[in-house]
Amino acid sequence: MVLRENEVTKEKSIQQLKCQVLDFDMGLIQQSAGGISEGGFLVTAQIRESYDNTLHGPVFLQEPNSVIFPLDSEEKKVKLSCEVKGNPRPAVGWKLNGTSIDISMDYRYSMVEGNLLINNPNKTQDTGTYQCVATNPFGTIVSREAKLQFAYLENFKTRTRSTVSVRQGQGMVLLCGPPPHSGDLTYAWIFNEYPTFVHQDNRRFVSQETGNLYIAKVEASDVGNYTCVVTNTVTDSRVLGPPTPLILRNDGVMGEYEPKIEVQFPETVPSAKGTTVKLECFALGNPVPTISWRRADGKQIPRKARRHRSSGLLEIPNFQQEDAGLYECVAENVRGKNVARGQLIFYAQPNWIQKISDAHVAIEESVAWECRASGRPKPSYRWLKDGEPLVPQGRVQLEQGSLTITNVSLSDAGMYQCVAENRHGIIFSSAELSVIAIGPDFSKTLLKKLTLVKVGGEVIIECKPKASPRPTYSWKKGKDILRENESAKWLSYSVRKVFSPTNATLYKVRAADLHVVVLLQEQVREKVANMEIWWLLRITILDDGSLRIVNVTKSDAGSYTCVATNHFGTASSTGSLVVKDPTRVMVSPFSMDVTVGESIVLPCQVSHDHSLDIMFTWSFNGHLIDFEKDGDHFERVGGQDSAGDLMIRSIQLKHAGKYVCMVQTSVDKLSAAADLIVRGPPGPPEAVTIDEITDTTAQLSWRPGADNHSPITMYVVQARTPFSVGWQAVSTVAFVALLTRGSLLVPEIIDGRTFTATVVGLNPWVEYEFRVVAANLIGIGEPSRPSEKRRTEEALPEVTPANVSGGGGSKSELVITWETVPEELQNGGGFGYVVAFRPFGTISWMQTVVASPDAARYVFRNESLPPFSPYEVKVGVYNNKGEGSFSPVTVVYSAEEEPTRAPTTVLARSLSASDVEVSWAPPRENQHKGRIQGYEVRCWRDDEKEESAKRIRTVGNQTSTKVTNLRGNALYHLAVRAYNTAGTGPSSAAVNVTTKKPPPSQPPGNIIWNSSDSKIILNWDQVKALDNESEVRGYKVLYRWNRQSSTSVIETNKTSVELSLPFDEDYIIEIKPFSDGGDGSSSEQIRIPKISSAYARGSGSSTSNACTLSAISTIMISLTARSSL
Repeated sequence: MVLRENEVTKEKSIQQLKCQVLDFDMGLIQQSAGGISEGGFLVTAQIRESYDNTLHGPVFLQEPNSVIFPLDSEEKKVKLSCEVKGNPRPAVGWKLNGTSIDISMDYRYSMVEGNLLINNPNKTQDTGTYQCVATNPFGTIVSREAKLQFAYLENFKTRTRSTVSVRQGQGMVLLCGPPPHSGDLTYAWIFNEYPTFVHQDNRRFVSQETGNLYIAKVEASDVGNYTCVVTNTVTDSRVLGPPTPLILRNDGVMGEYEPKIEVQFPETVPSAKGTTVKLECFALGNPVPTISWRRADGKQIPRKARRHRSSGLLEIPNFQQEDAGLYECVAENVRGKNVARGQLIFYAQPNWIQKISDAHVAIEESVAWECRASGRPKPSYRWLKDGEPLVPQGRVQLEQGSLTITNVSLSDAGMYQCVAENRHGIIFSSAELSVIAIGPDFSKTLLKKLTLVKVGGEVIIECKPKASPRPTYSWKKGKDILRENESAKWLSYSVRKVFSPTNATLYKVRAADLHVVVLLQEQVREKVANMEIWWLLRITILDDGSLRIVNVTKSDAGSYTCVATNHFGTASSTGSLVVKDPTRVMVSPFSMDVTVGESIVLPCQVSHDHSLDIMFTWSFNGHLIDFEKDGDHFERVGGQDSAGDLMIRSIQLKHAGKYVCMVQTSVDKLSAAADLIVRGPPGPPEAVTIDEITDTTAQLSWRPGADNHSPITMYVVQARTPFSVGWQAVSTVAFVALLTRGSLLVPEIIDGRTFTATVVGLNPWVEYEFRVVAANLIGIGEPSRPSEKRRTEEALPEVTPANVSGGGGSKSELVITWETVPEELQNGGGFGYVVAFRPFGTISWMQTVVASPDAARYVFRNESLPPFSPYEVKVGVYNNKGEGSFSPVTVVYSAEEEPTRAPTTVLARSLSASDVEVSWAPPRENQHKGRIQGYEVRCWRDDEKEESAKRIRTVGNQTSTKVTNLRGNALYHLAVRAYNTAGTGPSSAAVNVTTKKPPPSQPPGNIIWNSSDSKIILNWDQVKALDNESEVRGYKVLYRWNRQSSTSVIETNKTSVELSLPFDEDYIIEIKPFSDGGDGSSSEQIRIPKISSAYARGSGSSTSNACTLSAISTIMISLTARSSL
C-alpha cells in the first residue's frame, strides 16, 4: 500500500497525477485540501506516525485454539476466540475446512467481537478445522488452524460375557473392548464388587492402551468376577462393561514356562518434543517374570525416566532428541527370557526461529523477507498475500523461507504471511508491506544551518531529503548554479613514450583549482603507454546528493542550496558555510626521561581562531586521561585558552608511555605526542626455579625482570616455610675453586648480572619456597612470584629437647617431662625420643623409645620404685636417618607416697556471719609416711553433701586458715587433710561451727551535722537489729577528702561523733553499724562542702547534691533512710 503523508487536493493535480502515473491504483488517490510542491506532485498512503494511533493492517492479539467439546455438556455452546487490532478496525470472518462461513445462513452461528459462537454444536456438521480471517483496507491475514472435535463415550453393547476357565499357574488375558468413543480413555477393573479394584503389581497389569487385564500367573485368590471400567478424561463420564467370571480348571496345575510378552509397544513410536512418552510391556509366565528396560544402542536410560507398576510402564517426561532410539523390554524368569523392541522416533512441530516483520519500502526499490522455523521433520514453507497463496512470477521470487520482490510497485502493498508446516503442525508469521511514494521533503532533514570548516580543509554538506523514488540533486551557491557537467570531467588521449615497467610514474600537478592526476599504464604492444588524465574539481556532488569541497579557501564561504527532484516533485533547503583559520601547534610536548617520584609539565600551546571554542584533551597510551579520577597524579595547567599543559605529579613506573595532546575546535582537530621514560626500582624477577636441593642448601636460578631504565645492581634471595613469620632473607654463597684441591664456600653478594645463587643454612626436611628481590641505584623493586615448594633432604637430628625435668605422679612412678623439638628442627620423618634414666649414683642406663614427635612426657612404673628417690635423666632424639644427641643430664625425683596420717586437734570458730577460722595440729613426723606439702580444708553446710564441699588449700607448714563467703547463722562442717604431689592423705574428723547472725541491714538514718571551731559534729538515729540479725555493738564513721581515695575510720558505741577536720576541703562521710556478724549496711554518702564561716549546719545528702553555705544561712537537707534487707 502507499503511505499518504499529504494528499493531492486540486482536481488539476489529480488529473496531472493520472497522466503521469498510469499504473497507480487510482482508487487510492483521494482529493483533499492539501497542496503539492513546486514542479511535482505526491502520491502517498495514510499518514503513519506511531503504530498504535495510526493506520495499519490487521494484527492478531489472540488466535483460536483447538477445542474438544463434550457432547454431553450442559452448556451446549462452543466458543472459538479471535482478537484482532488494526486501523481502520478490521472486519473478522471465519473459515471451516477452507470454506468461508456465512453467519447469516445458519442461526446456530454468531460472532461477538470477532469470537465465533456455535450454539447446539453438531458432531457431523461442525467437526473440522477453523481459521479466523481479519481484513481492513491494508490487507488480509488468516489465523493458525484450530480443530473442533467432539468427545463422547457410549455404553457397552454386550450384557453378558462368557466364563473364563484357566489352570492355576497359567497366564490369562481379559479383554475390555471399549464401546464407541472420542477422547482419551483410562481403564480400571473391578474385582467382584465395587469399590474393590484390581491392584496392579508384578503379577497383574491393566493396559491403558487397550484396557485389557493381564494376569501373569493365575492363583486361587484370583477366582471371581471382573468388570472393565472405562472413563473418558474429557467428558469425565464412566461406563462399566459386563462382568467376566474367572474360574479354575480342575485338571491340574500349570507347570513352569518361559515368559511370553503379551503387552508390548509398537515397533515405531513417533514421539513429540516436550511430551511424556509412555511404553507398556508385560509378560505372562510361571514363575512370574521380571520386567527390565534398556536401550539397544548401549546408552543409559534417561535419568528422568520413571518406572511404574513393577516396571510394566516406562515413562519418559519432556521427551527430547537425545531420548530417541531403540528401546528394549526384557521379560525374564528361571525358564528363560523374551525381548520386545521398539524405535522411539523424535518429531517436533514447527517453531519460529526467525519471523518476518513489517517493511516500509520506497517505490521501485526491492524488499526481501526471510522466515526460518525449526521442526522435525524439517518444515516446508509457503507464502500468502492478503490470505491467498502467493505464486512466484516475474518480480516475485520464492525460495523456501525467502521472499524477494524487486522493483516494488503500489500493487505489491498488502499483508503477507509466511507459513511453515510439517505433518505435525503449521504456524503463521505475518507482516505488512508499505510502499512509499513521495516527492522530496526537507521538513525533517533540513540542511545544517551553519557549517564551519578551516582553510585548506575538506567539508561535506549533507543533503538527505525524504523522497521516493530517489531524487536527482543539484546545488546553488548563492544564486549561481553549480552545473552537473562541471563537477568532473574525463579526457583521454594517447602519447608515445618508451619506458620500462619500473619507471611508471604517478604525477600530481596543481593548476588553479584543479588537481591533475596522470596515470601511466604499461601497454605491451610497442611499449606505448596509454595515458589518461582525470580532472577532478575541488567541488563535487556525491552520489547521495551531498556536496564535497576539498582544499577549502576563504572564497568558498557563503550560502549553499540543495535542490532535490523526482517525478513527484521538487524541494530545496539552504545552509551557510563559514571558513575559519586553522589551528596550529606552537609549543609541542617533548619526550622526557624522569625518575620515580618526580613531577613534570608537558607543554601544549596553540594558535587558533579566537571566535571558536577550543578544547584540550590528553591521552595516555591510547586512553583518555580522567582528571577527576586520576587527579592524584594528573592536572591540566596553563591558565589561558591557547595553552593546555599537562602536569604529572609524583610520577610512578606505570606513568611511562606515550602522551598525546589533542586540540579540537568546531572546524578542526590536531594532536602532538611525546614519550615519557620513567626510571625506577626494578620489576620483579621472573621464573624463580629450584634447580637442586640438599639437606641444608638449595641451588636457585631466575630470569631478570624489567630494569625500568636503571641497571640492576644486586639481588636478594628470601625464603618462607610453614613455620616462618612471613618472608625472611637467607644467606647465599659462591663456590670458589682452590688451586690445590676442592673448593671453598664464601659469602656472596649477588650482583645484577648473576641469575643463580646457592642458598645455605637451611633446615633439613622442611618445605621451602623462595623468591628473589632486585635492586638498583633508585631503590628496591617488587619481589618475584614464589618458586615451587620443595622439601630439603633428611639429616640426623641435631637439636635435643629443652627443659628436661619431671617428678610428681602417683606411687611407684617416675615422671619425666621435656619440651618437644619443633617440627622444623626435627630434620626428617619418623621423629621420636629416646628417654634414658638411672638411679642417682649408678652406672647403667635404662632406655625407652617414645615414637610420637608430639610427646612431652614419659612415665616409668615399677612397684619396687622407692618413693621420692633421685634419678639421673636425659632425653635424646632420632629420625629416619638415625639417632641424634642426648640432652644434658638432670636429676628428677620419683613419685612420693600420700600422707598416711590425718591432722589432729582440729578447731573452728566463727568470726562473723560470713567468716570462720579453722586451725589444726600436724601429724607427728615419726607417725606418718610421705612428705607434707600443705593442707586441704573442706567446708560444707549442714544441708549440703560432703562431695560438694568448698576446698581451701594452704602451702607449707601453715596450720590455720580463714574460710570466707559463708552464709550467716548456718551450721557448717569442716575437715582437714594433708597433701603432696602424690595426692591427699586421710581426713581428720569433721568439726562443727555455726556462723554468727548477719549484721544489721538497716543503715543509720536522720544524720545531722554541724560545724563549730574547726570541728564537725555528727548525730544519727540508733540502729535496731532485727530478730535474725546480730545486735549492734557500735558504729563506724568513714570519712575522706573528696579528691582522695583513702578512707579513715572512727569507731564509737554512741550515736554521735566529733571530728576535728580543717574547713578548707570538701569531705565525703559514711556511717554504718557493726556487730558480731560483721559490718551492717552503710548510710548514703554525705558531702560536707568547704566551710567559709565559723558556724554551719546541715543534714545528710548524697554526693550528687551540693550544699552551698553562707555566713548567715543554715542549710537543712532531709535524708530518708532506705532499708536494704
